[in-house]
Amino acid sequence: MLRSLVIACLAGGILAVPALAGPRTQLVPGVVYERQVQFTRHGPVVLHVVTAPRPGGLYELRPALSNGAIVGLEKLSSIQRRLAPTTTTVGVSGDESPTGVLIESGVLHSLPLPGRSSIGIDAQGVLNVNRIGFSATWNGTGPRRPIVALNQPPGPNGVSLFTSAYGPSTPAASDTVEAVFGALPPVRANLDHSGQVIEVAQGGSRRIPPGGAVLVGRGTQAPRIAAEAAVGATVVVRVLLSRPEWGAMVHAIGGGPTLVRGSRPVFRPYEDFSSDMLVPRMARSAVGQRADGTLLLVTVDGRQPGYSTGLTNFELAQAMARLRAVTAAGLSWGRSAVMGFEGELLSRPSDPAGERPVADALLLHYSGTAARKLDHSTGTSPRPRE
Repeated sequence: MLRSLVIACLAGGILAVPALAGPRTQLVPGVVYERQVQFTRHGPVVLHVVTAPRPGGLYELRPALSNGAIVGLEKLSSIQRRLAPTTTTVGVSGDESPTGVLIESGVLHSLPLPGRSSIGIDAQGVLNVNRIGFSATWNGTGPRRPIVALNQPPGPNGVSLFTSAYGPSTPAASDTVEAVFGALPPVRANLDHSGQVIEVAQGGSRRIPPGGAVLVGRGTQAPRIAAEAAVGATVVVRVLLSRPEWGAMVHAIGGGPTLVRGSRPVFRPYEDFSSDMLVPRMARSAVGQRADGTLLLVTVDGRQPGYSTGLTNFELAQAMARLRAVTAAGLSWGRSAVMGFEGELLSRPSDPAGERPVADALLLHYSGTAARKLDHSTGTSPRPRE
């Protein structure tokens, strides 16, 4: 069986010659960048690999929202430059639109997609890659009713909760009724959160109070908001996640598919991704962790003939396993997939127009004082950050 699999991989050009590694560059103490080149029958493949200590202490792995909010897009390099006054970051881009779970410091900003992997970082710095379901509800003067989305439009006949993490106001809409809470505790998994309604109005573009929230009912749910979340009513919001340990997750970001499970590359992830996302050779990014806790951030350049052809999803899974990941998951793919350090790109975007704006990113933060700038001409990092 194994012999047949190896022959099939060779015939398909999946197996690659071991990567040729360039100079290892220390970006900050303990964090190392390396550019590798693999040679395949389809052409060269360039991988950008960052290794770092297990998150904890001076090192923190967490998501970053574009412009500090869910609404809008921002380039990875711009996100890093915006954060530069307070922290040093290296990381990879996320999605071009908000997709899946997002947790910052235990606070939920968006809900998981049950059909895709979620990537969580717990208090011990362990990377958790799981499929997560949820049950979200609200109740005012009536029974408990479902919430279908957090900081995303509800769709026809649904209810969404918008917090100040979304942006300054709710999306424009004409068929909604919206109940405004002057204050609502930050939404955390598996807890009840109570808020008092201070305003009820029809239509969208409702201002979201800082530290407050807006409950939006659309279509058939709009009259229920009006009747059961009237001004002065106390409304209770609850979000339950299907895996109890995720209630204590410190940070999380939507991703997928699962690439490595139990040190083995995953051939068929059986997740909600089309073949157009999985099969073509293109630029891709991933995050993984070794058995000793070492963190891996990887971006593969793609669709640049003669320089880097890119990888399929399974080829990326194989690459992560070769890097000794025991668990790993994909993040971005295609023209949005890039890696950056301190606002400078380490990878080469596959979009001819250059780096594309994204909705979020996954960044490793270093809070020490000995950060260093990368000298692209020598592959070294000779001078301390000023």
